[in-house]
Amino acid sequence: MQIPWQQLDAELLDNIIEAFVLREGTDYGLEEKSLAEKVADVRAQLERGDAVLVWSELHETVNIMPRDGFDDG
Repeated sequence: MQIPWQQLDAELLDNIIEAFVLREGTDYGLEEKSLAEKVADVRAQLERGDAVLVWSELHETVNIMPRDGFDDG
């Protein structure tokens, strides 16, 4: 189920994004970025609609996925 990121408290959204970018295996390419830059990049992807917040009822977790990789149906 998709979660509208606009309806979340700003601090909660930042915490979700921060947890996402800190996960082991998240690759940002050859260029090293600060945590703040990574959080800003993911927030921009959400704002542009390139990424979506997704709640998994099965796993009871929130994830951030590319829009084209998410099937809401």
